[in-house]
Amino acid sequence: MTQTHEPVQVDADALFSEGEPIADAAAPQGPIDKRWDDRRFGAKLVNPANRRKLSVIIVGTGLAGASAAATLGEAGYQVKSFCYQDSPRRAHSIAAQGGINAAKNYRNDGDSIHRLFYDTVKGGDFRSRESNVYRLAQVSVNIIDQCVAQGVPFAREYGGLLDTRSFGGVQVQRTFYARGQTGQQLLIGAYQALERQIAAGTVEMHTRHEMLELIVVDGKARGIVVRDMVTGEIESHFADAVVLGTGGYGNVFYLSTNAMGCNVTASWRAHRQGAYFANPCYTQIHPTCIPVSGDYQSKLTLMSESLRNDGRIWVPKSGEDKRDPREIGEEDRDYYLERIYPSFGNLVPRDIASRAAKYVCDEGRGVGPGGLGVYLDFAAAIERLGRRAVEAKYGNLFDMYAQITGENPYETPMRIYPAVHYTMGGLWVDYDLQSSIPGLFVIGEANFSDHGANRLGASALMQGLADGYFVLPNTIADYLAAGPFEAVDASHPAAVEAIGAVNERIEKLLSIKGTRSVDSFHKELGHIMWENCGMERNEEGLRKAISRIRELREEFWSDVRVLGEADEINQALERAGRVADFFELGELMCIDALVRAESCGGHFRSESQTEEGEALRNDEEFAHVSAWEFTGTGAKPVLHKEKLEYEYVEMKQRSYK
Repeated sequence: MTQTHEPVQVDADALFSEGEPIADAAAPQGPIDKRWDDRRFGAKLVNPANRRKLSVIIVGTGLAGASAAATLGEAGYQVKSFCYQDSPRRAHSIAAQGGINAAKNYRNDGDSIHRLFYDTVKGGDFRSRESNVYRLAQVSVNIIDQCVAQGVPFAREYGGLLDTRSFGGVQVQRTFYARGQTGQQLLIGAYQALERQIAAGTVEMHTRHEMLELIVVDGKARGIVVRDMVTGEIESHFADAVVLGTGGYGNVFYLSTNAMGCNVTASWRAHRQGAYFANPCYTQIHPTCIPVSGDYQSKLTLMSESLRNDGRIWVPKSGEDKRDPREIGEEDRDYYLERIYPSFGNLVPRDIASRAAKYVCDEGRGVGPGGLGVYLDFAAAIERLGRRAVEAKYGNLFDMYAQITGENPYETPMRIYPAVHYTMGGLWVDYDLQSSIPGLFVIGEANFSDHGANRLGASALMQGLADGYFVLPNTIADYLAAGPFEAVDASHPAAVEAIGAVNERIEKLLSIKGTRSVDSFHKELGHIMWENCGMERNEEGLRKAISRIRELREEFWSDVRVLGEADEINQALERAGRVADFFELGELMCIDALVRAESCGGHFRSESQTEEGEALRNDEEFAHVSAWEFTGTGAKPVLHKEKLEYEYVEMKQRSYK
């Protein structure tokens, strides 16, 4: 079957302008399996005595931030670590329950570094960099050894060997796990390493501090402005380099699986200072979440993708069949993923599983309140393995489901539906993880580099720990070798300007004294984003969303009501600043989605699909990274394109059938 693409027509003058192309100057050449070794050898080193003279600020204490702070502290650098939580252990990485990928091939089932590389590039729908992804696959084998040495209690088989299971988008078992709480256990491991360095005096920890501005001096990132969330005091901190490990921006949709505090402010403040923002429209919708139960909700709950190993997904064949699921016989069930994608079945990638669930619900065959749900059934697994074995694998997830829904998933199938989960877009970085601002490095979900247009399950933990433990400590040394740089303090004009901008913004938010709450604006923005830039997008909806977001942003700055004062604990003020940034981000996401008139991975344009309803890429026009430059609030952003080249994986239409 042949598809043709109509020429893309976008009103460029109204929405954006196109700038010079961008390239990854740090990316090495040569055989792909030698590039990381070559880059490490070619990078400048800093001797141990000089490391004590160099300082690094790290914002965020999730897996990426905590592992980076611990590793750089142990190496001897002076590290300042910041998080807005009351403890690094409360970072959102704990919510990644299902597992972590690594190409160790313990199962002897055909896995390899090259296969993990291939699966990740294919899973990302050929919109990621080959060099970055291959490095991730290489480093993955070291992560497991590192975490085992830390005491992370990975599941083990009867003989004592580490156990693995499958995740979506692959046909091997490469996912290491700790029951249904892998992210939590890995974070505790990184946290212990971090606390050891805090005790040693190499890391200075600042909890309950939120980054509100990046300080750029002579074109280099040299510090941050933070607000003490307890006292309200505005502080400036300085270093030779700044690292952001602040996670993703899924909460722009209001309802997501992210923790309520997750936000884009640190990344967005850097973007406003000149850091390019790459591929913001790439949002991952996770297929395995507890469905929305009412308008009162402010958060959705993720049920780990690991459940798709043993659970079977189905809906009634007839939308009129409203019987108790236990009364619906096999002949009246449609195991639609197994039917449509026989090779991968229930383990297709997340973007495909999510759209398939949407389609059957749109047909009127959805289950539960509002018909927005499908069944995830463990009856066959319990019959095959026994209830005790299922409890050992997934017990805490089943308990969580029972507490939230009041239903017993051992006796009645779970109900699940897609929800916003992860963002593949983020600040643009080169191979060294350095942004377009020298001295600003970005790690984990906060950067865009490894997942393309769709992330395979269990790869978030892999990327976060790869960046923090192994990649950044090698690449940041190349930059720091030129330091220490000229000393900077709060009296520097750039610092004075940044602190003044933060104070002015806070005063403005508190002085509006309008009629609407911050949450009411956030909820309305989230609805606009979900309806028009969610699982499916089209030109008409995206243009409508851009117009409405602009109107709502103006209304926010004239009618929001922020209670309390600046010099106290003030969660309304915190949320107001974050939502203000979400407005600007949401507009850019919609512009990026509109300009990218193709379907790829998590970005599905209804105008670009095959006859079977699958995503239809347009490699001729869109095989590039979209890196956006900020030019001012309400002004046209500038698009810089980084061309994607594929030498080792053939670009072709994805198929999981």
